[in-house]
Amino acid sequence: MNKTAAVVVTYNRKELLMSCIGCLLRQTVPCDILVIDNASTDGTKEALADLIKGGKIIYRNTGKNLGGAGGFSEGVRTGTLLGYEYLWLLDDDAMMHEDALEKLLHADEKLHGNYGFLSGAVYFRESEELCRMNIQRTSWHEKVSDYSSMLVPIVMATFVSFFVKAEVVRKVGLPISEFFIWADDLEYSRRISLQYSCYMVPESRVRHMMTKNDRVGIESETEDRMWRYRCLYRNECFLYRREGLKGRLYMFLRVLLHSERILLHAKEGKKNKLKTVWQSYLEGGRFRPEIKYIEEKTECEAK
Repeated sequence: MNKTAAVVVTYNRKELLMSCIGCLLRQTVPCDILVIDNASTDGTKEALADLIKGGKIIYRNTGKNLGGAGGFSEGVRTGTLLGYEYLWLLDDDAMMHEDALEKLLHADEKLHGNYGFLSGAVYFRESEELCRMNIQRTSWHEKVSDYSSMLVPIVMATFVSFFVKAEVVRKVGLPISEFFIWADDLEYSRRISLQYSCYMVPESRVRHMMTKNDRVGIESETEDRMWRYRCLYRNECFLYRREGLKGRLYMFLRVLLHSERILLHAKEGKKNKLKTVWQSYLEGGRFRPEIKYIEEKTECEAK
């Protein structure tokens, strides 16, 4: 058993998942691999059969699609209960450099373990262009611009190369599974940074194999994806109201800005998109998901 478990959440993307696992198996510092499968229907488990049988990965099927948030919550819980010292959270379309984990562990050593989480620098596919959706934040409304320092203080990061100690998990709890998708990583990283200093490690590099590197925007989305934005605005409202009056004002202005974008740029479904934004925002004001904590079990029980 290695000290680090790479926690990979997947759903119906077996080809990307296999590439991700390949990158993990080539790390200069070995880690165990914990795959959380959100009940994929594309033959994911069959594709992993030899790796499971050979002990190359630990496989958990959630039995239903819990979303990214539920998958990572389950992965963090399982990895902690199995006794790993470090958890390295990754999307199934993240392809890390061979020394990505080594660089994170060097940072851990340099900091003498005095941090809440570490995060690697995330690039768009094979380019030197940063992946826009994964740029870490130095405050809850400002993004990182320094990629030359060995360690860059941050307060928020995504679950694409998110490195956290199990002892921190035990203190702050699990990611909120009720978020389902979007902002679960921002909420979790901010929950940690409210208690600990946290850092980006620019030398630890990951490539995010997204199809495009555009800003997420409801104004250009199709009707069948509106449900995702109901999660987004609800979850972000929960996140920013924790920042007090300034955070609440920031979220309100954000909703106004997005409404303006819909009015000016949406080619169809303006009424429904505005309704989605404002109803979800109002729902977020009432949203009170419970933060769950690790219930101690033995390693055998966790398995």
